[in-house]
Amino acid sequence: MADHLAHIRTQAVEVAHSGMKAQPTRGTVARVLRMFQTEPTRPMTLYNSWWIFAVVAGAVCAVFGVAVWMSGHLHPDVALHNLALFAHLASLVLGFGAVLVADYFIILWMLRRSTFTEAIYGAARLQLLVWTGLIGLVASGVLLEPNLSAGMTRAKLAFVVVLTLNGLQATILGKRMETSVGALSLRLLIWGAATTTVSQLCWWGSAWIGFWTATYGR
Repeated sequence: MADHLAHIRTQAVEVAHSGMKAQPTRGTVARVLRMFQTEPTRPMTLYNSWWIFAVVAGAVCAVFGVAVWMSGHLHPDVALHNLALFAHLASLVLGFGAVLVADYFIILWMLRRSTFTEAIYGAARLQLLVWTGLIGLVASGVLLEPNLSAGMTRAKLAFVVVLTLNGLQATILGKRMETSVGALSLRLLIWGAATTTVSQLCWWGSAWIGFWTATYGR
């Protein structure tokens, strides 16, 4: 009886080993099997793939388009309009202020007043405030009855779209900088400078258009 059980156990081990050996490790079949693994080796996030960035950017643009369409069809009363205006200004202060502080951290690093790690992590902590301010601008702007036929309004909308997409790709840049080994490459430095320049131009441009519209009308 014991010999019979030992024989069965040996056969089970041989079958298991044969099954393991039957799995291909190379070629097309192996690549297909790896695509359908039960668990991914790591979670996919925005900074893992430009394809994910493209999908997220498309979804953001679609939401922004809906918000613009709603702004042309909603007609709030005076009290709600004034409340939305206050929220709009508060969101501008919150988002733009956080961006200025984040850029200040980078300037300190360039002046050798802080380490690169301190600058990057300091700027990363402000991302929530930046996105909260940007979302607040869009949400409150829906209730401000913008003149969509005016050139200034269209320019401001373009600034907001570019600012949002620039912020999305900045998350990829930040992760690449965090994981860089040793000194930053020239490519990352140019990428960072371009991202900062676009961000500043869009924020200052939006603020100036808002001031011009409020002062001199639509």
